[in-house]
Amino acid sequence: MLDDERLISQLHQGNKEALREIYLKYKDNLLTIATALLHDSIAAEDILHDVFITLARAAKRLELRVNLKNYLIASISNRIKDKYRKKSHNMVELENAGQITSKSGNPEQVVIFAEEVQYLINALYNLPFEQREVIILHLTGGLKFREIATMLDTSTSTIQGRYRYGIAKLKTELNGEEKNDSR
Repeated sequence: MLDDERLISQLHQGNKEALREIYLKYKDNLLTIATALLHDSIAAEDILHDVFITLARAAKRLELRVNLKNYLIASISNRIKDKYRKKSHNMVELENAGQITSKSGNPEQVVIFAEEVQYLINALYNLPFEQREVIILHLTGGLKFREIATMLDTSTSTIQGRYRYGIAKLKTELNGEEKNDSR
């Protein structure tokens, strides 16, 4: 956190290197969250860049009420919600969304892993946005339910409910996928 405070201070002074450091520090996590929420890696990259352009423009007057990581995650989430409201998102087929990799050298295991990931991604995308958002922010973003509730301006119990219902729907859908494959 002290490093983030230093970076914010340098950002206020117009230091472009601080913006670069913030980008490098958080881009992978933010891109993962955006891609999971959108199911579209190209749109996710656009959202990420928009957030950092906005951060650069507002750098001198930026006043954070939360830590930098939570601020950036909230910015990504809000940008995506705006995109959904405008109904201007174009989905990319999963095959075009990016390559799935595994650390295993066994081609058979790589194929099985890729299929399992595809089932999970599709099941996750079939959830209502509010449930998908909470699951991704909690599991991928590493945010606590209390932090998500603050970010989304709702109660912690509502966030926990969305998470619980979303996970239950994922389990049901994934178990259904497995049953369909074994026939």
